Amino acid sequence: MTLIYLIAGEQSGDVLGARLILALRAARPDLAFTGIGGPRMEEAGFVPLFPMHELAVMGLIEILPRLRRLRRLMQTTVSDIHARKPDIVVTIDSPGFNLRVLKQIKTFPRVHYVAPQVWAWKPKRVAEFPGLWNRLLCLLPFEPAWFAQHGIEARFTGHPVLESGADQGDATRFRTRHAIPEGAPILILMPGSRRSEVPRLLPVFAETLAILANRIPGLIPVVPVASAVAETVRKATATWPVQPIITTALQDKHDAYAAAAAALTKSGTSTLELALAGVPMAVTYRVNPITALIARRMIKIPYVAMVNLLAGQALVPELLQQDCNPRKLAEVVEHLLTRPEAAETQREGFQSVIASLHPKTTTPSKAAAQEILALLP
Repeated sequence: MTLIYLIAGEQSGDVLGARLILALRAARPDLAFTGIGGPRMEEAGFVPLFPMHELAVMGLIEILPRLRRLRRLMQTTVSDIHARKPDIVVTIDSPGFNLRVLKQIKTFPRVHYVAPQVWAWKPKRVAEFPGLWNRLLCLLPFEPAWFAQHGIEARFTGHPVLESGADQGDATRFRTRHAIPEGAPILILMPGSRRSEVPRLLPVFAETLAILANRIPGLIPVVPVASAVAETVRKATATWPVQPIITTALQDKHDAYAAAAAALTKSGTSTLELALAGVPMAVTYRVNPITALIARRMIKIPYVAMVNLLAGQALVPELLQQDCNPRKLAEVVEHLLTRPEAAETQREGFQSVIASLHPKTTTPSKAAAQEILALLP
């Protein structure tokens, strides 16, 4: 039996891991999988060492209270790898945890899937990477060239958002399911998937809706969230001036995208999902002020939103930290909802962004699987 040890530390990694398992198993039915993952990976037949949500912490200050626990989990993981002796270890994103694990398991073949975004944060860290893996797989088309300039081989396998189904939603189905009148504008609100980030954006969204309710008649807010934070969101939105539709089902989220007129989203992969679905958006985010101060000194790129970075221009508005306030957010949303030309300009820009994310010949998950299979006995 050939054993693959996978480590995913957050929801996006869980989705990547699940698709990777299916692609690998389709090519090699004899493969077995173990490690750390979430519910999507479990659905694909994966049994985790411990719950993935233990690792899902974001922020430089936010992580400090969890350091001791994270160190214990790391040692548990390393010990488990040495005990099981897998044929290959595949770490998926979560560099804060995974790169530390990789340093301690150098006797095993290793693939790191989702290149660390050091080009954005701290380019000098690239000097730490030689020897950490046998193969580095990138989601973004410009990354292999960037890593090559620093003497590291990396391979572009395409972006998994292309397999998300975000562009396959049914607007009529969503309106029918939730009894939404045909003419009512729908606004997607995406506060994030981590317990540490959701409470920062929800109060701002609530005040933004209070302003918009007087300007956009019949506005319907929809909040797609991960199951792990759904109850937190329900409690927080119970007193909102306009009650949102909260959805955790993937198909319902994609149907909401198809029906939406605009979106307010945190930075991250959600911007690419919305771009794939053709939903005009504004990107917003707020973190601990100390985290923000440190981040401003470290960031080496002109944009935070991935869709802007790939477009090479400010295609969508970015309202971060002090600009993440109800008045400014309401103004941007109102502009998108009442100015068709503004929304159309974004949609036209999304087309080239999405085109750049395709691998040459196959799907992203199959391309990644091929790279991993090439290292297996």
